[in-house]
Amino acid sequence: MNLCIVAHFAYGALAGGTLGHVGGVERQTSLMAKWFAARGHRVSLLTWDEGQPADCFIDGVQVIKMCRQSAGVPGIRFFYPRWTSLIAAMAQADAEIYYQNCGEYVTGQVALWCQRKKRRFAYSSANDTDCDVALPAMRTFREKILYRYGLHHADIIISQTKKQQQMLRDGFGCRSTVLPMPCPGPAEIECHPTVFPKKEPFRVGWAARISKEKRLELLVKVADALPEVIFEVGGAATGKEGEEYAQPILAAAASRPNIILHGRINREGMPLFYSRIKLFCCTSAYEGFPNTFLEAWSHGVPIVSTFDPDNCIAELGLGKAATDARGLIDSIRYFVENQEAWIAASIRAREYYLRNHTVDEVMARFEQIFLEILQRKKNIER
Repeated sequence: MNLCIVAHFAYGALAGGTLGHVGGVERQTSLMAKWFAARGHRVSLLTWDEGQPADCFIDGVQVIKMCRQSAGVPGIRFFYPRWTSLIAAMAQADAEIYYQNCGEYVTGQVALWCQRKKRRFAYSSANDTDCDVALPAMRTFREKILYRYGLHHADIIISQTKKQQQMLRDGFGCRSTVLPMPCPGPAEIECHPTVFPKKEPFRVGWAARISKEKRLELLVKVADALPEVIFEVGGAATGKEGEEYAQPILAAAASRPNIILHGRINREGMPLFYSRIKLFCCTSAYEGFPNTFLEAWSHGVPIVSTFDPDNCIAELGLGKAATDARGLIDSIRYFVENQEAWIAASIRAREYYLRNHTVDEVMARFEQIFLEILQRKKNIER
């Protein structure tokens, strides 16, 4: 199979280190690219030009760069050089199937090219807002039109949760296939999920891009109410707007004696982060199915969260769900004071990860779906 993954910001995640933008989508797409390449498929990844060599290979994945994100004249650069360089890169990849993750105008651009060139297109939602008929995260009419076109012309739509599947069906009239997201986790010998802190302070982790929807300010309120608990925070803001939002919140967090700010943590440092904490806290207003949840569960770390994908945290006992700061405070205190409850949740979290989200288990399902799409195409052409 010849697979092309369109992921403008994924070079940093593929190359490793702390350079470039690395979010959940980028981690997923880089993981997919490496897995398919290791399986012997031809794989290309289309990204912004971030100074990498032309057409370099990383772990068997061909990286085809487009223009720089900052290239061109505002207003015109949407078409040239951004769209034109995308078209050129897709043509250079010359793939059988093109995959794109996350709702944006690029969804429509990729779908349009695939329609014209008779190639297959697979789209995957990355957030609940991708499935909201109002498309609240998209600011312009142009973005919404192109995204809707992409949805309605995809050969398959993959959603992260049953909730997203329902939203896509009700709001857009689009069918989708629910697939769990993959996450590399520690081996059994490296994972000690039932070790409960005795003499040392109880530690809670928070890790995300620092932005309005992640609501780090809620964690500051939680920390104020639980002075005996240490809160470890990993993450950084991106862009001018994000930095303006984050600056006062980070200053407030830095002034709290029980909050430790790590800044952005690279991939290699995340296992150590999870090994130190006993709970992971999510304060987001909305999400999709966060990678951090999967990573925490893979280490046997339960979650307390204001966002609960398909109610799995509450229904499966993988931590506790809350709706506000007060609920988070009560949930954390519950686990601090109940060792047996924490141990039980820790064991359930690890077992849930092993049953549903290991890389080979999930990626094999993606592979099967992609191959089925290509086989249907061959049957039609006969």
